[in-house]
Amino acid sequence: MNQNIYRLALVSVCLICSLFSSPLVNAQQQTPLKPDLPYQAEKSDPINHEVEFSVVVTPPYHCKVLKVWIPVPQTDAAQEIKASEFSTFPQEVTPRISNEPVYGNRFAYFEFHDPHGAQIITHRFKAKVWNLRWHMVPAKVAKVDHWPKSFAPYLKPQSVEQPQQFRQVIQNISTGFQNKGPGLIGAMNWIDQNLTYDHVNASLRADANHAFAQRRGHCSDYHGLCATMGRALGYPTRVTYGLALYPKNSPSHCKMEAYLPPYGWISFDLSETQKLAKRIQSDEDLTAEQKVTLTTAVRQRTLSGFRENSWLLLTRGTDYQLSPPASQLVRVVRTAYVEADGEVLPDPDPANINKREFSWMTSHRYSSDKPFKKPYKDLSTLNTD
Repeated sequence: MNQNIYRLALVSVCLICSLFSSPLVNAQQQTPLKPDLPYQAEKSDPINHEVEFSVVVTPPYHCKVLKVWIPVPQTDAAQEIKASEFSTFPQEVTPRISNEPVYGNRFAYFEFHDPHGAQIITHRFKAKVWNLRWHMVPAKVAKVDHWPKSFAPYLKPQSVEQPQQFRQVIQNISTGFQNKGPGLIGAMNWIDQNLTYDHVNASLRADANHAFAQRRGHCSDYHGLCATMGRALGYPTRVTYGLALYPKNSPSHCKMEAYLPPYGWISFDLSETQKLAKRIQSDEDLTAEQKVTLTTAVRQRTLSGFRENSWLLLTRGTDYQLSPPASQLVRVVRTAYVEADGEVLPDPDPANINKREFSWMTSHRYSSDKPFKKPYKDLSTLNTD
């Protein structure tokens, strides 16, 4: 029964998309194509959060130089950052603040010499964050034949280890969505139908190859694969990492953004949408009709573009050099990047129940000026009219 409900809900979403289906608007529209275009979304329901976020690093024995890069959230059209302040313990280190040149991500860099025992870096700041809704209509997305050179970082494909199989999937998506809206929607539907959420078998690196080969992973893998599919279909994309501003074991969470003119950058959250849809299907207190209605609503919210006011953006993009440079390019930075004597200390995944040892860990505390609902947990946030 649940599988039938799932299929019916997916068909309902496809029908909603087809209501807007018509040949795509030809590309060279009046709105200039600029990768630094601010979000063009409708803003609502701002929340003021106070954040205290710490990274606790345990360096290897007799470590000479411990280097730590912490993402610094920035003010943009979706969030305002104030009263940002760093401190360290027990060594007192003043951070160097700078932006990396490709995506403009901002980092606080700390260098500890001859550290003995754990070092704690704490970032305290205030953030005002809005809900964002783009109300994207597929038929209104313009087709772009030639993107400006400034979009090159967002169109560079990740090398795929199963190229023939990947090309076949992309071809099937392109054929299925021809003249029915952006093929990116087809890629999102493919991921929803073929990937299983798994915290244990996950890459932590937005790795399209892991997701495509394993058909499982967590938010990083869902959005890394969708970003790669989007680029193969001709859309600029980027993985965005940030913080869920409420207590949870793993505070980091990522989303994917795609540049769909005339809407500009639109945020999508595929993994949380799938998890909520599955929870709806398994809820024994809901009728079959309610399950279809709610599942359709959550998927349509995602397809039209949505970002919640309890998530804070930290970084954008993949495969870039930190500032100051690290020993290698980073694929993504979730909450921190750490090196000890030139060797990378692995990212923790506190949501993986099989892990017991971590070279570093985060600790976090949040407060807000008013109660708020979690849109991927609370069914009352869905518009079912």
